[in-house]
Amino acid sequence: MFPLESAEVASTSSGHQEHEPPRYTDSPTHFTDPDDDSDEIEEEESNEEEVEEDTQHDHSNESEEESEGSTEEEDEDDEEPALKYERIGGSVPDLLKKDSASALIVSDKIMALGTHGGIIHILSLTGTRIKSYKPHMASVVDIVLDTTGDFVGTASIDGQVVIHSLSTPESYAFDMKRPMRTVALEPNFAKRGTRAVVSGGLAGSLIMREKGWLGHKETVLHSGEGPIWQVRWRGRLVAWANDVGVKIYDTTSQARITFIDRPESSPRADLFKCTLHWQDDSTLLIGWADHIKVARVRARPRNPATATSATANLPPLLVEITAVFQLDCMIAGIVPHPTPNPPPNPDLGIVALRGEKEKTKPQQLTSFLVVAYTPPDTYSDEQTEDRARQARKAADRPELRIVSRAGEELAADALSITDYQKWGCNDYVLASVTGDADEGKVEGRSYVVMSPRDLVLVKPRDRRDHVAWLLERRRYEEALDEVEMIESDGDKIEGSEGQGLSVQDIGQRYIEHLVGEGDFIKAAQLCPKVCANDSKRWEDWIFAFADKKQLQAIIPYVPTDSPRLDHVVYEMMLAHFLTHDRQTLLQTIKEWPREIYDIAAVIVAVRATLDKVLAKSSTISATASSLNNSIVLMECLAELYTINRQPGKALPFFLRLRRPNVLDLIRDNNLFTDVQDQVLLLVEFDHEMMEKHGTTGSKSEAITLLVDNIHSIPISRVVQQLQARPYYLFLYLDAVVGKDPHLVSDFADLQVKLYAEFATPRLIDFLRASNYYNLEMAYEVCKERDLVPEMVFLLGHMGNNKQALTLIIERLGDVRRAIDFAKERRDDDLWEDLLKYSETRPAFIRGLLENVGVEISPIRLIRRIKNGLEIPGLKEALIKILQDFHLQISLLEGCQTILNGDSADLSRTLQKNQSSGFFLTAKTKCPICTRTLQENPQGLVLLFLCRHVVHATCANGGDHLPIQSDPVLRGMGGSPGRGISGSIAFESMIRPRLSQGCPVCYKNGDGLRT
Repeated sequence: MFPLESAEVASTSSGHQEHEPPRYTDSPTHFTDPDDDSDEIEEEESNEEEVEEDTQHDHSNESEEESEGSTEEEDEDDEEPALKYERIGGSVPDLLKKDSASALIVSDKIMALGTHGGIIHILSLTGTRIKSYKPHMASVVDIVLDTTGDFVGTASIDGQVVIHSLSTPESYAFDMKRPMRTVALEPNFAKRGTRAVVSGGLAGSLIMREKGWLGHKETVLHSGEGPIWQVRWRGRLVAWANDVGVKIYDTTSQARITFIDRPESSPRADLFKCTLHWQDDSTLLIGWADHIKVARVRARPRNPATATSATANLPPLLVEITAVFQLDCMIAGIVPHPTPNPPPNPDLGIVALRGEKEKTKPQQLTSFLVVAYTPPDTYSDEQTEDRARQARKAADRPELRIVSRAGEELAADALSITDYQKWGCNDYVLASVTGDADEGKVEGRSYVVMSPRDLVLVKPRDRRDHVAWLLERRRYEEALDEVEMIESDGDKIEGSEGQGLSVQDIGQRYIEHLVGEGDFIKAAQLCPKVCANDSKRWEDWIFAFADKKQLQAIIPYVPTDSPRLDHVVYEMMLAHFLTHDRQTLLQTIKEWPREIYDIAAVIVAVRATLDKVLAKSSTISATASSLNNSIVLMECLAELYTINRQPGKALPFFLRLRRPNVLDLIRDNNLFTDVQDQVLLLVEFDHEMMEKHGTTGSKSEAITLLVDNIHSIPISRVVQQLQARPYYLFLYLDAVVGKDPHLVSDFADLQVKLYAEFATPRLIDFLRASNYYNLEMAYEVCKERDLVPEMVFLLGHMGNNKQALTLIIERLGDVRRAIDFAKERRDDDLWEDLLKYSETRPAFIRGLLENVGVEISPIRLIRRIKNGLEIPGLKEALIKILQDFHLQISLLEGCQTILNGDSADLSRTLQKNQSSGFFLTAKTKCPICTRTLQENPQGLVLLFLCRHVVHATCANGGDHLPIQSDPVLRGMGGSPGRGISGSIAFESMIRPRLSQGCPVCYKNGDGLRT
């Protein structure tokens, strides 16, 4: 097939209009020889009894006489079909035994089947007959249902158009006097009072009838262009086909909006029927002869600025032909079939036509489902006298094809139709089951293909079908993955005969297949998924692997919990490995929990085997293999004893094996008392392992273990055993020092020797940190190894500062270090010795000049410089000295200025505070007795310069002070007041009597203050 640029492309059939075609009849086109009636009956009976596949791919169109073996090989190479097929049973076979189907319409709940006998059968989707009635006396050629499924409209060649209600007595019948071909009901027919119906036939008129007060009103929508072959009504649009082409009528504007002509050289209109199908309110699919056209209706753009009288009268809608295809077959039926392709650009402006409202709606991108019919006749020799050549040839099997919008054939299946050899193109009907799925979705959609003898239900293949197809081709892995995805979505699928297609069922078959192919590794990997918690299935497969001697393949996947198998199974597997694969036995013992098998029985078996192997290895004929077996068996025993909580019995095997888990065994099981006499062996073993792994410089685990468990392994006991290996002893004592230096205070002298030998750079740090070693002994050790810095340190600690300074000057020649040493000791004699030594050494003189300070006067050093002695850098050193002294003088002067200013400020503050007034009230309390000062008006109150005010009686010596006169009497002239001189004299008399001054300050520790 190929897409066309326009509708005017020549048909693939030639000469159809030049010769008289075979006579068309409204009954099924059987065209059989009258002498062959018996053969026809026998063939019909055999076709009814045969059991054949509902689904056949297009590859099955090859000869049916091919062998079954070759067919299976071809099926394995086939692609998976897109659709599945099922012949509708129920009452349908019985109904079509004596009658033949002629028309079909399907809704979401029922089917309406018309026959050549004029009978209408209302069926369920499964084929069960609900009711039947006979509205016609001849063949029913068209049948429609309203959207509610209540009204059935039929057209017959008897000239009758009948509208029948299935639930009410309401019924309408129209006698058109001429054979009718098609009928259509208005949308929402059951809910509309007009009960409008459009019909047409061989009379060539398309008539709309609407119910009114005085009966039905007839309106001729079109006439004069030949018979009306089909009409379909959706929304506001009515489409019909006649001999000239297809026209569309807008019921809202009551105007014909378009004409779509037939391609040139098309066959006669009545030979191959026209199929009209509204995909939606604005998309019409046209299938006629071998052409497919897609018409899209949209609103006509209006531009008031450029509108003219001619354009103003144009219909409000216009039609565009968006696709034209020519197929290599005749089209017996066409419906849209959704595809997973993305929808087109919504900017195309396609409108949904619903009454007067228009709104933009993106169109669903769909393919086309087509019943493809290949004509058996060429019509090139119809005028021959040979009756055999005049007879109609047997028709080919019809196909159901999926055609993309690009004109590509996506799938093609040969339909299994009863007596398909007898039927013509017009005998088939393809109907879509409406309402069973959302528009644009493949899931849930279904179709029905009608032939005169049967109905075939067509559905998209679902996930269960995909799994079954994979299983038929032994593609178990893909089937298993698909079922897992289905179950993860919460769905469950059943087999064709009620057998569950679960992960376990398919996995079981997959494992059987893999075992048969010898792929035991992959089969074992599937066992956890397939066997799951089924212990019986696990045990069966384990024994099956054992029979195949492939236990090592399934061992890693055998469950040890959930489910837990019988202990005999685990012991059988261990015994198998003990005989055939002892390395795997060891690995299994390490991985399996101890509760699943009898450890004591396994220990006995392994110990007996080890004894036999050791007996053989002790002979002269011992081989490397036997030695290796003995090592593995000892490891097995060590693991078994450890698992069985017998670490004491396991320790000898670990020591013999020199395995690193010895330390873990000791630590985990607290076996320190068992190794306290094996310290040297333990440390040597650990260092051998370190050398083996190239980690000699790292921290020794054995030493760490000994240090962490001093309470169980005494230090003295360890030192005694490590005396023969001083390096190990050094490592041990050094580690103990890192934990607590006081623990090894008894071995300080020994540590000095060990540090001097094995860690000389760290000796000085130890000498500085420790106070437990003998100085003389340490000095001798350092002297033997000529360790000058350590000797200087020790001499300084022993008080021999001059000898230490001499070592620094003579051996080290480090001026800065000599100066630091002299500063540290604070001994003037050391400075004198240093100055004498530097008199003849310019480098020392310069160093002293650069580092002089408070310890040594620069003048003292400069006076010792001999005349004529050349000192490099002397000028710079002197300049630095002068700059330092100048800076020091500036600092001193600045500090003195700050001190003087602070003293003056504080003096003025003190004078101000002592000379300023003091505010008292009658409620002011004495800080000594906490009573108010004016409690006794004649009592004497003392005010001190510290600004404390107390009763005179509260001060030490204030009890015998004279009482002052009453201020009231003084004001009345009873006693003359004291002037300033009198107050000074009174204060001079009181001061000597107060021995402690201010009692508050005295109490606070400030001493006497008056």
